[in-house]
Amino acid sequence: METSAMHALLARQKAAQLAEGAPSAETRIARIERCIGLLIDNRKAIEEALNADFGSRSREATAFTDIAGSIGPLKHARDNLRRWMRPEKRKTTPALLGLFGAKAEVRFQPKGVVGVISPWNFPVNLTFAPLAGVLAAGNRAMIKPSELTPATSELLKTMFASAFPEEEIAVITGGPDVGQAFAGLPFDHLIFTGGTAIAKHVMRAASENLVPVTLELGGKSPVILSKSADLDVAAARIMNGKTLNAGQICLAPDYVLAPRENMAGFVEAARKSVARMFPTIRDNPDYTAIVAQRHYDRIQDYVADARAKGATVVELKPDGEDLTQQEHRKIAPTLILEPTDDMKVMQEEIFGPVLPVKSYVSVDDAIAYVNAKERPLGLYYFGDDAAEREKVLGATTSGGVTVNDVVFHVAQEELPFGGVGPSGMGSYHGRDGFLEFSHRKAVYTQIRKDIGPLKQLRPPFGPGIRKYLDSQMRG
Repeated sequence: METSAMHALLARQKAAQLAEGAPSAETRIARIERCIGLLIDNRKAIEEALNADFGSRSREATAFTDIAGSIGPLKHARDNLRRWMRPEKRKTTPALLGLFGAKAEVRFQPKGVVGVISPWNFPVNLTFAPLAGVLAAGNRAMIKPSELTPATSELLKTMFASAFPEEEIAVITGGPDVGQAFAGLPFDHLIFTGGTAIAKHVMRAASENLVPVTLELGGKSPVILSKSADLDVAAARIMNGKTLNAGQICLAPDYVLAPRENMAGFVEAARKSVARMFPTIRDNPDYTAIVAQRHYDRIQDYVADARAKGATVVELKPDGEDLTQQEHRKIAPTLILEPTDDMKVMQEEIFGPVLPVKSYVSVDDAIAYVNAKERPLGLYYFGDDAAEREKVLGATTSGGVTVNDVVFHVAQEELPFGGVGPSGMGSYHGRDGFLEFSHRKAVYTQIRKDIGPLKQLRPPFGPGIRKYLDSQMRG
């Protein structure tokens, strides 16, 4: 779509929002219900589109993450938005005015039109999950899905067009040039989910119109494995998180910090857990391929670089199974043992089924290592030592934390989801999404009667105002 056409579409959406005003709860619920219906009715088509885009993608994983994982947030918003919409009463300042009938409150007003730039790794979920908050807050939306998943992007365009007029929700497809122009549109809010490098361009483009942004990025999310952790349970959960979508998850565990004496035990437990989940990989429909050749080459380069610089590389794949000649771009779960910081795998977000495992002597060393790097989107602690857990939680900063598992905090609709610094800004999910996409309008209603204290605030100033000022300047 040409830039001028995008501007015209945005103008139509803004005009419709102004003409119709803030939608009622009933209208918001109806829009959300339509989204739920689209997901249910198009389940098979979504599974097929994502399988085509990835070359091989688990249908069950798609149904779990992209479909059911989207219906949940939409239902939560549908069932709670009436309560979220209620004005929030606040105390007056000074409190004396409240005694005479003054009122202070916060009203939640739709921002207007929200731009949504969704990524390729979970293109359905990361379109619909933000929409739960966008629609609950009473906004309209323009969506730019990824060009790396073209079949899914075209399906999204067809789906939304079947249920929404363009003045409510519109999908714009196209390559990086379209994406850059989209980011520069004068939205009332823009949410981008993707990589940090692209986010800088998006934020720069949005700044030209002073558009507020929510950036959901990523980073190198660490796992701190405690000496008190159950290695078999921890390895099973870590490797499940690392192999889901072949590690192409912004919250995938990016490296493990393990006690030195537990390194061998963790490697063996990881090997067993992968063997149970994936007795085969090459032709296993449960194991997802890498989305594109350039990403496949990038991940393979990480492994080759680590091997060349002295790391031990452990491929967790069935004996005798050759993945060098295959129809799809599958990479076996791979551990990089004792990586050093000069290796690419420790410098960049991996976004694939490769997991560095680094030993530590004391938990203080592990904390220091995490804190020496950029703040990640997620942090994971495994262990039963309550004091140590609290030490890790208090001494590290990350977007969110899951204790004794990975990724799961993203599925909690009552918790805000977002990053910090390089891993993002702003947060959504549940009521936090409603707030993110709402304008929180402060409304103060003055008392009708012009009583003495109010008169004293106007010239000519006398002893009353002086007495009040003196009272305010005490410690």
